[in-house]
Amino acid sequence: MDDVDSSDYGTAGDRNPFPEDGPPLERVESVFAVYETRREDDQLVYYGDPLVAPEPLMRELWPVFREEGYDVELTRRHGEYTLVAEPRSIGIDGIPWTNVFLLLATVVSTLFAGSMWYHIDPFANPLAMWEAWPFMVAILGVLGVHEMGHYVLSRYHGVDASLPYFIPVPTLIGTMGAVIKMKGRMPDRKALFDIGVAGPLAGLIATVVITIVGLHMPPVTAPEDVVADPNAIQIDLGYPLLLEWLAALFDQPLYQDDPATAVNPVVIGGWVGMFVTFLNLIPVGQLDGGHILRAMAGNLQETIAALVPGALFGLAAYLYYVSGYSGNSVFIWVFWGIFTAVLASVGPARPVQDERLGAGRFLLGVVTFGLGLLCFMPVPIAIVQ
Repeated sequence: MDDVDSSDYGTAGDRNPFPEDGPPLERVESVFAVYETRREDDQLVYYGDPLVAPEPLMRELWPVFREEGYDVELTRRHGEYTLVAEPRSIGIDGIPWTNVFLLLATVVSTLFAGSMWYHIDPFANPLAMWEAWPFMVAILGVLGVHEMGHYVLSRYHGVDASLPYFIPVPTLIGTMGAVIKMKGRMPDRKALFDIGVAGPLAGLIATVVITIVGLHMPPVTAPEDVVADPNAIQIDLGYPLLLEWLAALFDQPLYQDDPATAVNPVVIGGWVGMFVTFLNLIPVGQLDGGHILRAMAGNLQETIAALVPGALFGLAAYLYYVSGYSGNSVFIWVFWGIFTAVLASVGPARPVQDERLGAGRFLLGVVTFGLGLLCFMPVPIAIVQ
């Protein structure tokens, strides 16, 4: 048998298996009877028996390990209960090349998509795509500010989060959005609420600014051959109340009844910001709305989330069978019905400390959901042939 370094392996009888790392073993054993400890790379692993239920155990030990610079989880390995503690890291280690590459790729994909809104042929003249830079800035602006809202509040609450990962996809807007990755558990409902609400509110502020700028920019007129072509595909966007109110407030037209004229593509960037805000505020699972409602309503959130997929399927059925919209116009709600059903089955994030929110945050949550409803549109995109 190989010799074992006592600094890498110990038992409860040693009482000091990690003399320089982790909390004192006595504090752990108040709720978790340790009979073996190991170091596995940067992880500290404690084998033992829980003395209380999992949730009270984590409420007791999570802050103990956090004080020592670790995030801890209770798991099972080979049928044994284990506490696995990993060093906390909330900074950026080196240049995030993956984030940079995806950002640059999304710049190209949004320029390509934007060229279509400006009636520029990117295949005939690829360099002309750069003329769509205002559209690209609008799209990346609303998405980036949304995700940075999450990132900044994650750092504020000491939750490990990555920089945004943009997703370049050849769609009508050139992207499927952006995401950040968070590691470790939420400390409490306040952190869960603040991180969840920061993205939609920050993104919505950027969206309103970009929309106002776009409304004051000149509209785009389609070439005559496109307007006269009976086989041309026409894309009609539904406008949410917030966009219509902003247009009315600044007395700017939306050209909804003019087949040859459309709003400046920068307004489309604002439209994307509003649509993304509404989708993210759907109160299920790990979506922003799921985080916010879980912080506001506790376990009642799961009951509400279970009703959401049915509501989306019902909306799709109503639009198709009663209002007469085409399948391609209502499919988006079928897709989101399926997607939210999956998210609801996974469940929301569960904070370690589960005390109620104060009245101020609760009111802010109600206002945020109200703003999300102003961004709703029954038929976001309709393709007319």
